[in-house]
Amino acid sequence: MKEIYVFGHKKPDTDSVTSAISFSNLQSKAGIKCTPMILDNINKETEFVLNYFNIPVPKFLDNVKIQIKNINYKKDCFVFETDSIKKMYDYMCDKNITGVPVVDKNKNLKGLVTSKMIVNSLINGEFTKLSTNYENIIDVLNGEKILKFDDEINGELTPYSFDSYTFLDNLTLRKDTILIVGNRANLIKSAIESKVKLIILVENTDISDELVNFAMENKVNIIKTNLDTFNVTRMIINANYVKNILSNSRNSYFNENDYYDDFKEQCSKLGYNNYPVIDNKGKCLGLIRITDIKNINKKQVILVDHNEMDQSVDGIEEAEIIGIIDHHKIGNLSTNMPIDLRNMIVGSTNTIIYLMYKERNVEIDKSIAGIMLAGILSDTLKFTSPTTTEYDRKAAIDLSNISGINIDEFSFEMFKVGTNLSGKTLEQIIDNDMKVFDISDKKISISQVITLNSKEILDKKEEYINKINEIKKNRSYDYMILCITDLLDNGSYILFDDKSTTLIKNAFDLEEIKEGFFIKGCLSRKKQIVPLIASELEN
Repeated sequence: MKEIYVFGHKKPDTDSVTSAISFSNLQSKAGIKCTPMILDNINKETEFVLNYFNIPVPKFLDNVKIQIKNINYKKDCFVFETDSIKKMYDYMCDKNITGVPVVDKNKNLKGLVTSKMIVNSLINGEFTKLSTNYENIIDVLNGEKILKFDDEINGELTPYSFDSYTFLDNLTLRKDTILIVGNRANLIKSAIESKVKLIILVENTDISDELVNFAMENKVNIIKTNLDTFNVTRMIINANYVKNILSNSRNSYFNENDYYDDFKEQCSKLGYNNYPVIDNKGKCLGLIRITDIKNINKKQVILVDHNEMDQSVDGIEEAEIIGIIDHHKIGNLSTNMPIDLRNMIVGSTNTIIYLMYKERNVEIDKSIAGIMLAGILSDTLKFTSPTTTEYDRKAAIDLSNISGINIDEFSFEMFKVGTNLSGKTLEQIIDNDMKVFDISDKKISISQVITLNSKEILDKKEEYINKINEIKKNRSYDYMILCITDLLDNGSYILFDDKSTTLIKNAFDLEEIKEGFFIKGCLSRKKQIVPLIASELEN
């Protein structure tokens, strides 16, 4: 079963992280393998929630770009360096490939051999040398084992082509001689006396028991074949080890974790058709061909609590989005196929998932109910946000009963931890809950800091403004806003970059504007800030 990644936006908050976990849990109960993921480090509030309910932090997902392992390349496609050239050629014909990786006995990649290299070895290679093993020779010659004392057969090929006496008068038989001979008992006896490496009997030549016993005494290897001398001489070179033609093998390969884009770029530079695929330990996994790039298994993903490309994981355009569960405006993501889309006007993604549990009549575990409740309380600011609906309140009450959590007490502890800014740099505070929107070809960043003590930030107003301008410039944003939402003051203080003055003044219909101005009752970025900014930019 294919794994499906479920994740929230790039700046994970409590609702997005717990939504990924709770929805993955719902899917798992239906037998669907979903894995919750996060796209960045979680904040203190979310860490508190997961620890409180003893839920592990989801794994980090760097990107969903297509990798070599997502392509249907030829798995387990390779030959061993001790295979014969003939076996390799037959394998290539059977697999309909023009190149094949070569590996050692532990499947470590040694190189790649192509059909062109095979042809070159047969035309320009050494035809009098043989370096192989006994079984390869049996296989290539369709031979019969008579005597075997050595597995490795290395020697000089010597085909018989004269009468035995003439042959003996003109040749010295050595221990590395591989004699190809027919029905010539005197010659065979002399070869055994010389303790040659191997005798190959052609045309099914019979050998006497006396000579067999003599060969046993001298430990001479013997093979019999029905082929004649000419064909044995012609074919036996194909019994050589594959590694014998690896000297000119190229060293171009890809790791299974390499990205598809990098693969295409390198292929265009190198101009080859076949490439071995290895793992991180150098072991060969198979062969990828240029034609294989049409067969891609995109990573399947489900987005929760967002649907904007800029807010999602890197490489989202290369993934297969099969579902979106969100409570924000529909952004700029598009899909090639219809998907399961659940978008509701509620204060929390967990509220939608809660309704899905109820629709499917699936029981919610106590710990899952706890994190879902935390997500709702966090995103609705304990029902004070204008985004809060009756769906959120009813879901929270039910989840509170299931988990045994007191809403007031838990909310206080959660917000107390979540609003603690100690140990964070200005950039970390601004980045903690930042969302970037593409509106009318403009890129606008809107950050929100939830606090119980806005004075802690406003006392450093000038430092924050300088940091906002620095970040805006470095990241090429067109506009940048920081909303300091004080739960006790029931409103937000607004800081912004130097060039956003007119935009913000017009968006909020203000006669005068200054850094750190206060908007009473403004608690929701989604409902009370983004729509006003978008409207002004679109006019």
